[in-house]
Amino acid sequence: MKKIFSLLILVFASMLSTKAQNVRVPIDTTIVTNHTTTIKQQTIPYKATTGFQPVWDESGTPIASLSYTYYKRSDIKNDEKRPLVISFNGGPGSASVWMHIAYTGPRILKIDEEGFPVQPYGIKANPNSILDVADIVFVNPVNTGYSRMIPGSDGKMPEKELFFGVQADVKYLAGWINTFISRNNRWRSPKYLIGESYGTTRVSGLALELQNQHWMYLNGVILVSPTEIGFKFAGPVEVANRLPYFTAAAWYHKMLPPELQNKDLSEILPEVENYTINELLPAIVKSGYLEKDKKENVITKMAYYSGLSKKTIRQHNLEVPKAYFWKDLLRDKNGYTIGRLDSRYKGMDIKEAGEAPDYNSELTSWLHSFTPAINYYYSQELNFKTDLKYNMFGSVRPWDRTKGNQTGENLRKAMAMNANLHTMIQSGYYDGATTYFNAKYVMWQLNANGKLTDRLSFKGYRSGHMMYLRNEDLIQANDDIRAFITKSSANISKGSKY
Repeated sequence: MKKIFSLLILVFASMLSTKAQNVRVPIDTTIVTNHTTTIKQQTIPYKATTGFQPVWDESGTPIASLSYTYYKRSDIKNDEKRPLVISFNGGPGSASVWMHIAYTGPRILKIDEEGFPVQPYGIKANPNSILDVADIVFVNPVNTGYSRMIPGSDGKMPEKELFFGVQADVKYLAGWINTFISRNNRWRSPKYLIGESYGTTRVSGLALELQNQHWMYLNGVILVSPTEIGFKFAGPVEVANRLPYFTAAAWYHKMLPPELQNKDLSEILPEVENYTINELLPAIVKSGYLEKDKKENVITKMAYYSGLSKKTIRQHNLEVPKAYFWKDLLRDKNGYTIGRLDSRYKGMDIKEAGEAPDYNSELTSWLHSFTPAINYYYSQELNFKTDLKYNMFGSVRPWDRTKGNQTGENLRKAMAMNANLHTMIQSGYYDGATTYFNAKYVMWQLNANGKLTDRLSFKGYRSGHMMYLRNEDLIQANDDIRAFITKSSANISKGSKY
């Protein structure tokens, strides 16, 4: 009898455990809360909708549920002229958390003026949010944030190939956006996409996909810290393009010679960019066939502009990897490493020797602040209660790149076909992952025929990958978005024509 009783206890415990593991994923729900904030000394009432909207297969069966947060200014009676900004982050497995609670949204996390974490963690008002001029929806792709795949009636999950790849990502998200626009009656509104990091690949592809497959024509695309978006710049171009970033990071850490260090960064970078294009790139192309005296001159100049030693540059045949730069720049000064995504951040390795940092010092700092803040915000301010884990970084591997990445070319085509479509690039000078000079290179490739100059713009900031973490740049970057929206919508009533 004792054995039977023990067995019953085990079965009951197993049932409880199974039930606890079946966390419910909402498929099609909304929670609405009402708020007020102050932006540019103006009181702004707004409605926040925390929602889940499905992704369907061809038979109309839900195969995924995407979580989103939609902020709509509630004192606007007619929104036909009210811009809508649809926001994506990158990864590609990253949630929308970064720009949501640190950049354009009405609430931002508590950090210091330079973007470093402070405790107690939390959320505060964002007096620089663009909600005064545009409504915003922050979208989490599959497996990011609270978004998840939905099992079929047989209990099996959908094929990963439907979501995890350059083309698949663009295709299903375009369909999701179409549904969102229809449900919320925003077809008449001017529409903008903003993406950060891999999110720039995503929104570049979406610009043409929405236009060609859903007949949804955008007014603007904002690329924050863009990837290569399919443009090729491997080899000597990629190597040479590192130098302006090296200069910026070295200037920040006061590692340049006095004659450079005593100048402002804005004075130095144009000089370095000119040298990179006109002298360094041809030298790297010639490689070992570069005349000995010319090679020494290049080594001297690279050391002058980078803060690295001539010995280091010589030993690397002019091709110093960025990871080595992060490890080596401060090695002999104080032994710290510098961050990859934001080189203002310093890290501390177990050994000063080595070729790369032990960890990403900036990412560690960011997760410090963002993870507590987003979890608190959803449950306490947006009233969304769940046992689902908020995936800051979700599992989206393997990510299918085998079909190629033509998203930059797709954005160019969309701009060519839509005379009302403008693009703005925002980039931080201290970003070592998607460097500001590579971002300029991307802009140049978008404008290969020289006919898009008046619809393309570049904005640089004295911070890193998430330039908006630094308060001064948070103010400026949001103002730049306001100006971009104003400019790109100035002539829409005159028609889309050349």
